[in-house]
Amino acid sequence: MIKIVKLLLYPFAALYNLATAVRNYLYDIGHKPSFEFETTVVAVGNLNVGGSGKTPMIEYLIQLLKKQYVLATLSRGYKRDTKGYRIADDVDTARSIGDEPFQLFRKFGNEIKVVVGEDRVFAIPNILNEFPETNVILLDDALQHRSVKPQLSVLVTDYAHPFYKDFVLPFGHLREARTGARRSDIIVVTKCNETISSDEKDKMTLAIQHYAGPKPVFFSAIRYKNPFPIGNQETIEKNVILVSGIAKINPLKEFCLSNYNVIKYFNFPDHHRYSVNDMMEIDSYCKNQSQDYSIVTTEKDMVKFLSPDLKPFLDKLPWFYLPIEHVFLQHGLKFDELIFSALKNE
Repeated sequence: MIKIVKLLLYPFAALYNLATAVRNYLYDIGHKPSFEFETTVVAVGNLNVGGSGKTPMIEYLIQLLKKQYVLATLSRGYKRDTKGYRIADDVDTARSIGDEPFQLFRKFGNEIKVVVGEDRVFAIPNILNEFPETNVILLDDALQHRSVKPQLSVLVTDYAHPFYKDFVLPFGHLREARTGARRSDIIVVTKCNETISSDEKDKMTLAIQHYAGPKPVFFSAIRYKNPFPIGNQETIEKNVILVSGIAKINPLKEFCLSNYNVIKYFNFPDHHRYSVNDMMEIDSYCKNQSQDYSIVTTEKDMVKFLSPDLKPFLDKLPWFYLPIEHVFLQHGLKFDELIFSALKNE
């Protein structure tokens, strides 16, 4: 049955591939304009739909650059209630600017400017007009936004689902053909198993460079840090109820199964907008527990629970979130050097 469905989807994938190829060709020949700004623009993006570790990479770059540069991040603000250009401030929530920009704002809002806007060409001049001291703009999820030409482009691809094994929509999950990797300057394979062998790295590097060209390839992992309380409990219990709405759930599940006794998993779709009914369902399940427990969620989900209608549920239950960090498995200093070198050359 699956094979039949895939065969039916193949013609649509061919049409989609043709449409994206024509679009890219029009940009390549200059028929569709790409605007380049004097202020350094660093784009982070991927080829596939779904989580590939873009936000942890943006956070890594912020931590790397914030002491030497005046930074702004620019995201589309996926699934937000608002539209147009918006600078994050203290009245904003995940619903007004999107969950990932709000996550960045909560972490770095006093150190950088967090901005959302669908039209990047419109947003960047506005950022520079309002904050002329800005000298680096980090574009989130921007590989396909070719109306802006970045000075440096970082492509991230998930170790478990590398782009070179995938196909264009709807046959696969790629937003464009694999050769789109050529527009990147650096490729980072994210969410790797930390025990990945040198031989496997070499094979993946060759497969990536087959499409991207002789670009530097790095390998990184996501590490979960100590759980942080956001509810009425300071110390996490061994028994946990897991709640998440993310694209790639396996690393989270594996970590929790290795460190806790997961008694229930509420698994919602990526970018899920949590409702009072969702929280009441979780609350109802918790009321029937006779054993001590904690509720564990991701940092990305946590910021959505902070909305005024949902926060009361956090206050009365033992909620925790798992902070994460992006770490390079080797040659991390070389990656940092490439970033600084690109900025100094501008």
